[in-house]
Amino acid sequence: MNPGLMKILGIDPGSVNCGYGLISAQEAGAGRNGEIGGSMSRLVYISSGRIVMQASKPLHERLKELFTSLTSVIAEMRPDEVVIEKMFFAKGIKAALGLGHTRGVVLLAASMSGMPIHEYSPLEVKQAVVGYGRADKRQVQMMVQQILKIDHPLSPDGADALAMAICHMNMRGPCSGILSGNIKQGRRTAR
Repeated sequence: MNPGLMKILGIDPGSVNCGYGLISAQEAGAGRNGEIGGSMSRLVYISSGRIVMQASKPLHERLKELFTSLTSVIAEMRPDEVVIEKMFFAKGIKAALGLGHTRGVVLLAASMSGMPIHEYSPLEVKQAVVGYGRADKRQVQMMVQQILKIDHPLSPDGADALAMAICHMNMRGPCSGILSGNIKQGRRTAR
């Protein structure tokens, strides 16, 4: 890790599509020897994407593919911390079980990397990124693009993963309020 540079990998678990997004923030108060002591500067988009698994495959094969692919993504991106979406209310028992299995694989892949893992609920992420906990996917995607100054389309899964990374950087103790360096404070709320 570069002194004062923090890379955060957000992961949006899914049993068919699993989104990921990597951002960085430079420590504004980093000293000569790399010690951390100040607040973070603005966020920078590095990469995002999604791991797509065939829905027609049995769940155990999709989970194996997810584990292998996600392990490669983590090894390639070498984040300092990983952020994963917390379990939320699912539409049905089958969907909840599938998401639970998927989250387990994501947590395993992330924990095997040795990186600290953080979890946030969708409500917390939307509140931190959009300023409104009931924002829709389109609003989240638009704010992610604005905050990170991305001028190309993002997959919904990749945008959700980036939103989790942004949320984490905004919630971190010494860098609370980091979004004000990326966008004007008055534009964070949903319209």
